[in-house]
Amino acid sequence: MRPGPDLTQQHRMSLPLYDNGLPLWRQAGDSGCDVDVAALEIPPMAMPRRARFCAFTPRHIEVYMRAVRIGQPLLLVGFPLGFHDTLHHLPLACGAVVASAFGVHFQGQGCFVTDAPMHRGSSGAPVVRHDPDGDPDMPWQLLGVHASRMDMHTRDVLHDASLGLNLAWYSDVLLALTQ
Repeated sequence: MRPGPDLTQQHRMSLPLYDNGLPLWRQAGDSGCDVDVAALEIPPMAMPRRARFCAFTPRHIEVYMRAVRIGQPLLLVGFPLGFHDTLHHLPLACGAVVASAFGVHFQGQGCFVTDAPMHRGSSGAPVVRHDPDGDPDMPWQLLGVHASRMDMHTRDVLHDASLGLNLAWYSDVLLALTQ
């Protein structure tokens, strides 16, 4: 058994968001609306020399849509309400399931619905499923990027609980931003 990475080690960096007033990020969009996902390039020289990185590649993103079923278990990794391991600066993983037909743009937007206990501060969290037959060093598929919680404006807050549903942008939006 090979030792896993030491998750207690950390490296902080600061990246500029603008250059001469122009944004340094790439913003996404689709035919349905603006997509609240952006990519910011990290210069290779800003990375620690001996750090080990496992990053999602197009192989982890391109998903055979019919292979993802309603009820499929997922994980969303983030910082709900800013809560995290403050000593090691590690995020939390929340269990979720696919709650809408995967591959069908929910309400005409480039997103799908998840059922998970999400909170403010989780926007941008990766939505992943375990892929035991995939890359042994990174056995996860990136299905989406958490966008927001959703609720019904017609809900009676005295009588009806929150839906507990969320929107996630399909991960293929990242391919358009990074290629």
